[in-house]
Amino acid sequence: MSTEDGPGLRTTVFLKGCSLACRWCHNPESIASFPELQWVGSRCIGCRSCLEVCPLEALSMTPEGIAIDRGLCDGCGICVETCPSTALELLGTRREAKALALELAHDEAYFRRSGGGVTISGGEPTLQSAFVVELSSALREMGIHVAVDTCGHCVRRPLLELLEHADLLLYDVKVVDPIDHKRLTGQDNQRVFENLEAVANHPRVVDGTTKLWIRTPLIPGDTDSEMNIKAIATRLASFDSIERWELCAFNNLCKDKYARLERFWPYEEAELLAASNMDRLVAIAVEQGIPADVVAWTGSAKRGDLKPQEG
Repeated sequence: MSTEDGPGLRTTVFLKGCSLACRWCHNPESIASFPELQWVGSRCIGCRSCLEVCPLEALSMTPEGIAIDRGLCDGCGICVETCPSTALELLGTRREAKALALELAHDEAYFRRSGGGVTISGGEPTLQSAFVVELSSALREMGIHVAVDTCGHCVRRPLLELLEHADLLLYDVKVVDPIDHKRLTGQDNQRVFENLEAVANHPRVVDGTTKLWIRTPLIPGDTDSEMNIKAIATRLASFDSIERWELCAFNNLCKDKYARLERFWPYEEAELLAASNMDRLVAIAVEQGIPADVVAWTGSAKRGDLKPQEG
């Protein structure tokens, strides 16, 4: 039931492993390529079954609940299978592409009514390109719309290969300044913009066979400045093949994920952006030459106002 990962109602497949480590990442469980264990305290009944079966003794009981020694835990999943209350969950499982496609097809009625489909996200899909090609091919054979969501910091060959098997490419452009980009994501953005040029000029994108949407997460104090939006708009204005540019409003719905993974999230106290600010940034993009029917903002504004968006 995703409504933010492409057109219509969608089912999103999240792959593990990412080439970036964005400070604001809303899917922190997808950054590492290996399975990770999390404990959901509200479900725990304190039976200690998990402690008894862990072969590496990576679990212990503390006054706050089950503690996970992540230096010892190898994600074997034995404790998950033993836990009677599903308080322990393993984030990351191996799936066969064709079997997963059949499972995703169960939502086909929603896709067809809404013009939606399946979005393959992450993490970074190009790191598992063979799997994504197989999954995309199976879905498209069933007539299901496929979108692939990439951060753009990747090897070009698998990126262009996935473009050939997608109906829509969602491409993240976060920050223009390379120093800020490295500070906020762990890598500079030279490859992001080089790949963007290759994608925007690809024959499938130019002729509209594969649609290209740009997405910019607006993070308070980091990516939501007028200067950054102006700089991105200036870059994007040179491409005629971009169908849509989404300014994605910040939300804090992921903070519980960080707590369960015992990680610090620097935006826990950050507030949602006001609708007026979002409108202002859209106007700035238009002033830089982006057509008004191309750029839009999505997500929830401050005080819960929801800005309705078309398609």
